[in-house]
Amino acid sequence: MKQSLKEPLIRTIKEKCKVCYTCVRECPAKAIRISGGQAEVIEDRCIGCGICVKVCSQGAKIVRNSISMVEDVLKSKSGKIVCIAPSFPAEFIDIKPEILVGVLRELGFDKVVEVAFGADLIAKKYFDMIAEEKDDIRHIATTCPAIVSYVEKYHPSLVRNLAGLVSPMIATARVINQYYGKNKIVFIGPCLAKKDEAISKNLENEIDAVITFRELRELIKIKKIDINKVEEYDFDPPHAGKGNLFAIEKGMLEAAELKEDLMTNEIVAIDGAKNFVQAIKEFEKGALNAKLLEVLCCNGCIMGSGMTCSTTHFARRTEVGKYAKQRTDSLDIQEWDKNIEKLEYLDLQRTFKVDDHRLPAPSKDELKQIFSGMGKNEPQDELNCGACGYDTCIDHAIAIHKGLAENEMCLPFTIDTLKETAKELSVSYEQLVSTKNALVQAEKLAGMGQLAAGIAHEVNNPLGVVLLYANLLYEECPDDSSMKEDLKMIVDQGDRAKKIVSGLLNFSRKNKVSLTPINIKELIDKSLKGIIKPANISIDVTHKKDDMVNIDLDQMIQVMLNLITNAIEAMPNGGNINIITDKTDDKTIIVVRDSGTGIDEKKIKKVFEPFFTTKQIGKGTGLGLAVSYGIIKMHKGCITISSNSDTQKGKTFTEFTVSLPHMKEE
Repeated sequence: MKQSLKEPLIRTIKEKCKVCYTCVRECPAKAIRISGGQAEVIEDRCIGCGICVKVCSQGAKIVRNSISMVEDVLKSKSGKIVCIAPSFPAEFIDIKPEILVGVLRELGFDKVVEVAFGADLIAKKYFDMIAEEKDDIRHIATTCPAIVSYVEKYHPSLVRNLAGLVSPMIATARVINQYYGKNKIVFIGPCLAKKDEAISKNLENEIDAVITFRELRELIKIKKIDINKVEEYDFDPPHAGKGNLFAIEKGMLEAAELKEDLMTNEIVAIDGAKNFVQAIKEFEKGALNAKLLEVLCCNGCIMGSGMTCSTTHFARRTEVGKYAKQRTDSLDIQEWDKNIEKLEYLDLQRTFKVDDHRLPAPSKDELKQIFSGMGKNEPQDELNCGACGYDTCIDHAIAIHKGLAENEMCLPFTIDTLKETAKELSVSYEQLVSTKNALVQAEKLAGMGQLAAGIAHEVNNPLGVVLLYANLLYEECPDDSSMKEDLKMIVDQGDRAKKIVSGLLNFSRKNKVSLTPINIKELIDKSLKGIIKPANISIDVTHKKDDMVNIDLDQMIQVMLNLITNAIEAMPNGGNINIITDKTDDKTIIVVRDSGTGIDEKKIKKVFEPFFTTKQIGKGTGLGLAVSYGIIKMHKGCITISSNSDTQKGKTFTEFTVSLPHMKEE
């Protein structure tokens, strides 16, 4: 059969692949590579079982389409014969066998032959092999091409144990050529591996095209054949006997009249992807000392990936068994015997070759390095959860070493990585929010500063004149005059206005800081000397760690005076002020905490804004904290506040924390 070897049997549609690792988990040959987050079938390692196609819920695996090859055969002028696999009753439950034959003839085939007769011949060969061979000869049946490929690729030492017989498909092709002469032959069945078997070395001229039952249904649609109008036909000879049972597990043994003896284990039948892998390993080690190991990759051919029916395994098995009984009961035994005798000496032999695709295993050091890259440094870190598609963490690590897997396939590792990334993003986000807030505050201060500077300069001169004449009038006014008290009010309010203007000038002035090294204790001591403390208020100072800071002493004293004065005014009934100094690796910390009435949660965000105050009218200008904020920012530090004004939540308090870069030792 001519077939482009460049086109892989199975490939992945990357857009549909969701990287669920199901195909990795189910592939018996581990022929799936995860690369760049995509599952990719490695053509050289693939055995054609098609399990990845069956288990892919997204339909991301597509199979090499051979319909065009069949169409080429149908266009040929030579004889065209189609042979159909014994599993067809499980696929076409809704179509009578005679109708199916009629459909195939309607497509353009001259004859329709059952592969089951080729299976009859193969069954007889296995019977003779077991009866004639010596006790020390051990064979692996070669009816399943996926199993043959698996042995050639991954157990090359067992190639010599492969029974030197062709599959029923090839046997049927040779029967057709012997029975009808040279013809174009098409095989239809449930198996993807048959596509590659037909183009394998020494068999490439036996079959002209191989399609699955799925492709046959597609071809029927393309040709627009109305099944209800098709004429019924029987299969063309030679007709089959028990070879129809080959499609189900242990069917070959029954057809060959061989029994699986559980006591002697001379003949063992295994089916299913998980089971056959283990069975071949045990056979290679000698633990399974069977004379004949009959192995099917699927749970019988009725479960092949080329099937389209959705019925259960047992329902399919029932259909095949029912059809086999019907054909056997109506079989012309004399004709069957005659055909068997006629074709008994047909050459059904074939050879196999080693196609070793085993990859070297990693050393202990290499495994350790791979585990380290996934954060698995201790044995207890190996969870063996199977989320990656491999049974154990060691299997996954070996696959990584072989280039078949990636670290990110490990779910616990990926979760931990995502957690760390989330933490880093959270920190970055908080830093961005803090920077944004600082920029917003700086922009507010800059705008207010420009406004304040303009107002202060315009108001300061006329205000000075008002204060001058108000003071002169006050001093010249007799003590018993009724105007004396009014003039006193004008002087006091003028002084207050002057303080506000002075505060505006301080706020708007872009002072430069003159940094000098100062001991933090000295800063606190000098700040406290400028405080007039009421008798009902106590101030406690705690220096946890001694530290030197580079600051502008006068400006920082102004900050401390503002904070301590605000704390005193927040405790009209008395209380306690705690001043605590500490340091971290790169910062000096000053905490000023009072036991006052606290600040409402809604107002905390506004405390550093110019002209915002929580004090009563006439008691504050709302510039003290704004000026303090600017001074601390010029020192490349920061100031934060926390407070509670709700007695139901606990004791009320207000706490300011100032952080300044401390002097590092040279």
